[in-house]
Amino acid sequence: MNIKRLELANFRNYENLCVDFSDNVNILYGDNAVGKTNILEAIYMCATTRSQRQSKDKDMIRFGCDVAHLRMTVVDEISERRIDMQLSKSKGKGIALDGQPLVRAGQLFGLIGIISFCPDDLSMIKAGPAERRRFVDMEASQIDKLYLHNLSSYNKILAQRNNLLKQVSFNKELLGTLDVWDEQLVEYGSYLIEKRKEFVEQLEEIAGPVHRAVSGEKEDIKIRYAPDTSVKDFRDKLFISRDRDIATTFTTIGPHRDDIEFEINGKNVRTFGSQGQQRTTALSMKLAEIELVKKVRGRSPILLLDDVLSELDRDRQIQLLGFTQGVQTFITCTGVEEFVKERIGINKVFRVGEGKII
Repeated sequence: MNIKRLELANFRNYENLCVDFSDNVNILYGDNAVGKTNILEAIYMCATTRSQRQSKDKDMIRFGCDVAHLRMTVVDEISERRIDMQLSKSKGKGIALDGQPLVRAGQLFGLIGIISFCPDDLSMIKAGPAERRRFVDMEASQIDKLYLHNLSSYNKILAQRNNLLKQVSFNKELLGTLDVWDEQLVEYGSYLIEKRKEFVEQLEEIAGPVHRAVSGEKEDIKIRYAPDTSVKDFRDKLFISRDRDIATTFTTIGPHRDDIEFEINGKNVRTFGSQGQQRTTALSMKLAEIELVKKVRGRSPILLLDDVLSELDRDRQIQLLGFTQGVQTFITCTGVEEFVKERIGINKVFRVGEGKII
């Protein structure tokens, strides 16, 4: 599916906005801090129900307002769908698909495949494990609806178990109730472990040739899932760690402590890789992500490139832009460079000003 139209009311710096997009390449250019990224954030919100900037709902509502509205129309060869979303400072997010309210936000996942790429993603390799888990979780959720359900359930159980650990430290009589939470944590966590392993293996298969091309045939990449525990050992390790968990009032075992490891020519990229190798590895992950979504979903994802071209050298720009062929793409930049015009067919160009688009 492609995005046909986006309508906003009191979202970020936009009081009212209605814009129609091309099915191919859309360029949004303008000075810094005028609202280019806000457009991509609204698109990502409508597709996934959350911000790629990890913003809270209330922070996306225009200053001085209590409610924001987003509407996105998406089309394919045979149908047109409408996604409506309301963000409120006083109550939860409201979502409707074709006028019908959704009970769970996760029901929207899978309708649109979408990949966001911003400068911060280039630091994914050298950042902490949480960033790499987030990368896996967001993409796995778009490919597998059950993954999102299990991830949400795991996080809720984890929070409840941690809260109970704090109470147990003052009241030992509550210790027996940990069994109930442990069983649920193992149930949902085991699914995450298995699916993360499967996702990383699929990603590595695609990333290998992609990275060789990006690195000029100089580097071979290996991606390894580094689980905190195996499915087989999860329950036993959780029980053994109880005393430590009570002392720290935090669950110290589980997939919330997983990591992803990257190697180039046999060396750990995070520890021994240069900054250039780390950035190239992150780029390879994003490009492989595009191909994986195509493979699994049978159609191209929508690609959001938020000021990322300015962070890449000419060769890596060429590699990235090559993947926009046949993909609905949104590119934000401060100016439409001649280089970009030469490399891709630009279908629509929008100048973004203070809360307006031309």
